[in-house]
Amino acid sequence: MTETDSKMYDVVVLGAGPVGENVADRTRAAGLSTAIVESELVGGECSYWACMPSKALLRPVIARADARRVPGLRQLVQGDLDVAEVLAHRNYFTSDWKDDGQIGWLDGIGADLYRGHGRLAGPRTVIVTGPDGEQHTLTARHAVAVCTGTRAQLPDLPGIADVRPWTSREATSSQSVPGRLVVVGGGVVATEMATVWHALGSQVTMLVRGKGLLPRMEPFAGELIAESLIEAGVDIRTGSSVTSVAREDGTVVVETDRGDRIEADEILFAIGRAPRTEDIGLDSIGLKPGSWLSVDDSLRVTDSDWLYACGDVNHRALLTHQGKYQARIAGAAIAARAQGVPLLETDRWGAHAATADHDAVPQVVFTDPEAGAVGLSLAEAEQAGHRVRAVDVEFSSVSGAGLYADGYRGKARMVVDLDREILLGVTFVGPGVGELIHSATIAVAGEVPVSRLWHAVPSYPTISEIWLRLLETYRG
Repeated sequence: MTETDSKMYDVVVLGAGPVGENVADRTRAAGLSTAIVESELVGGECSYWACMPSKALLRPVIARADARRVPGLRQLVQGDLDVAEVLAHRNYFTSDWKDDGQIGWLDGIGADLYRGHGRLAGPRTVIVTGPDGEQHTLTARHAVAVCTGTRAQLPDLPGIADVRPWTSREATSSQSVPGRLVVVGGGVVATEMATVWHALGSQVTMLVRGKGLLPRMEPFAGELIAESLIEAGVDIRTGSSVTSVAREDGTVVVETDRGDRIEADEILFAIGRAPRTEDIGLDSIGLKPGSWLSVDDSLRVTDSDWLYACGDVNHRALLTHQGKYQARIAGAAIAARAQGVPLLETDRWGAHAATADHDAVPQVVFTDPEAGAVGLSLAEAEQAGHRVRAVDVEFSSVSGAGLYADGYRGKARMVVDLDREILLGVTFVGPGVGELIHSATIAVAGEVPVSRLWHAVPSYPTISEIWLRLLETYRG
């Protein structure tokens, strides 16, 4: 391999997923020359193997489930989903795994794209090895931003590579429906993919090591979703860990610590994520390869004055929208420092502080029912030492819920800080609640007093009247 050129930029970004793209967008908007490096597809994990394909797969599933709960419509939607059309719909939203449109967007903002593997080679220096072995040395005047994301973890089981297990990538990109699918895990990826593939015709067995689904949310979220999956025909086995897995004559054979032996066509491991930092040259700057990158609230790596880390790679909040938020904060901080402007807004909720990572992270799980949450759960708030009260209301108390669907089942909880009379967290579970979560996010991030929320009047008859029921219950 030979070095073909060297070039200096104000900012170099490693990783052209949504997070890296947003860093580049902000730095270019500030007039800083920016290079962005990508070893796969511009648009990253979210665009091709996570957010977009998974939600494209889920949308027909959830729409059919909702329609089956509406009088006058349910009898028309009792048949099977058109699998070919659902998969084609998913392919459309991934642009058939081509990134031409994303490249056009980068060109439009004036960022230079380098295709290949980027590695740090000392302070402010990145060497990019292209697909044909050519090398480019990029030097950053002001900042290098690591936005390389994460990869799916696999368990350390003998012969697992020979099994060719699914990770989230295969689960969101498969062009065929397995007859039998084992899903290992109980988190967001596991529950969403169990929902999808069961609805498309798979016989799904879930092996959940813990006591229930969605352990990081309020307990009732996992309970309601588990009830729905079981009613649909998914076999959920909690307190169960895989002890061995093999592929025999094309069939996956799984054994568990409970003595179960399960045969399937495919097995999906959805057991967590690991940082994609094992081969980006961290050792050249005294950091451990393969480690999460610790950052301050301006997203600058600890003990560095030039290295930033945004998105999953810093382990603050492993969500695309949160990574994009971090990118906007980091971009503003990089621009200010490059211009010699002191970071005066580093306090909570300031322009250069990613406060939401601590206090107001929203998330939606696109299952049936949906689950949405923002901020702290009751357990998290209590563990943090807050004096709190949880207010719970069933959605059956809201007229809009009954109009939305016959037999609407769901629950809402708000966690109130009794000393400050503000909301620390909100959780909704029920059909269609994903579109409610931003109202909760505004209330939590804005630290809106409960007394002021009383004047935020929900329209009648909508599901959002759940807010009125929560406030009425709190006031007594």
